[in-house]
Amino acid sequence: MRAAFLGENPSLGRVNAQTGAVTGPVADLVKELARRLAIPYVLIPVPNARDVTALLLAHSADVGFMAYNAGRAADVDFTAPWLLMPNSYLVRADSPILKVADADRAGVRIIAAKNDTQDVYLSAHLKNTSVTQIPKVPEPEEVRSLLLDGKTDALAANRQRLFEIAADNPKLRVVADDYFVAGQAIAVPKGDPTRIDTLNRVLDEILASDLVKASIDRAGLRGVNAATPRGR
Repeated sequence: MRAAFLGENPSLGRVNAQTGAVTGPVADLVKELARRLAIPYVLIPVPNARDVTALLLAHSADVGFMAYNAGRAADVDFTAPWLLMPNSYLVRADSPILKVADADRAGVRIIAAKNDTQDVYLSAHLKNTSVTQIPKVPEPEEVRSLLLDGKTDALAANRQRLFEIAADNPKLRVVADDYFVAGQAIAVPKGDPTRIDTLNRVLDEILASDLVKASIDRAGLRGVNAATPRGR
């Protein structure tokens, strides 16, 4: 089982720069899926969801791990979610943005990585301002500089990433509520409903075992939650 995932998304996993070893929820889930299906596996970290989709369409990956959205579902099929990923904003500590609704005002400058979940959702739902797309989420120091130097008002990203960027910096703050909770799911090439049924069944069993919750706790993640098995 060749499993592609977003290697730069800390909610899914972390890739050791020296060894290439992958740790975190996606690594633990793929290992357990492969064990239950009695097949070998390999993890393939890629920069973004477009690359996950491209590998699936080229049949260079068997499964892909990314958040569901309707645009992606036009190209690939998705299981039910296995991980819930809240999304919010990172702002200056003295920002007037106290809740996510405060960001949807004329003149508020919001940045998000192009075609990432946050960009897709906010571009469709913001009424009074718009998202400025950037190629990828910048390194933490660059984000801090953009905010503290007044070059942007808010970074849109998942909570785990925001908490990590804001860590130990009293001049930054993660907004208290969320504008969207993304369901991280497993994507497969279209046209094989039996594969989706099998993956959903095994996912339900794994989620009922609390393996995903234990993996989240072990990784020290603050901004994600295990999904609930279907029917519960």
